[in-house]
Amino acid sequence: MRIGLFVTCLADVGFPEVGKAVVDVLEHLGHTVEFPTGQTCCGQMHVNTGYRSLAAPLIRGTVEALSPYDVVVTPSASCAGVIRQDYPRLAGQIGAGELVEQATAVSERVYEFSELLCDVLGVEDVGATFERTVAYHPTCHSLRHLRVGDRPQRLLRAVRGLDLVELDRADECCGFGGTFALKNSAVSTAMGLDKVAAVRASGADVLAAADASCLSHIGGLLHRGGHPVETMHLAQILARRAA
Repeated sequence: MRIGLFVTCLADVGFPEVGKAVVDVLEHLGHTVEFPTGQTCCGQMHVNTGYRSLAAPLIRGTVEALSPYDVVVTPSASCAGVIRQDYPRLAGQIGAGELVEQATAVSERVYEFSELLCDVLGVEDVGATFERTVAYHPTCHSLRHLRVGDRPQRLLRAVRGLDLVELDRADECCGFGGTFALKNSAVSTAMGLDKVAAVRASGADVLAAADASCLSHIGGLLHRGGHPVETMHLAQILARRAA
């Protein structure tokens, strides 16, 4: 099976260790992962803010870059959601029949990281060891767009030494929301502080999630508040193994 990694803009620029962790876990399980060098932004930000004409070349480029692969994995539920659920419709709005066919074919092969492990590879125990107390934040796109359910939690519960604790009001948005955090910064910060309070009350010393964007937002608020809680992507935890 030929696996392509769609690493996302945020991971590429700010969180490269997340993409490396995805590759590390999959290679540990015996799979080969390729990085399509032609990949760019998926266009989600442009689409969400109404600039669909500017998203058109990004959609075309992403579809072209990901088309050769049997399966595409991404460490971002939000990017997986836009490619899998929005691309066929958006390609139709661009007005190219061939692109609709290609976008539809690609959308059916794109998986968020926990989905690939649990649903495609049939693995929950990846051989990880992480002796920390962890709370999991189910990001909005993973919860509502992709409906990944408890897949991330099942993967975390299989990690040796990890104590997974409940996060109060876990299904509430952290307030990031991409450009929402820029246009509505006061509301975004207030929502983020509610999430910070829940994280602190959980007793966790690590907060995990499936999207680096949410971790960046919550982690920034934790840091500015002087709270010693580490934020880690799910893939980074699953890549940890005993020495």
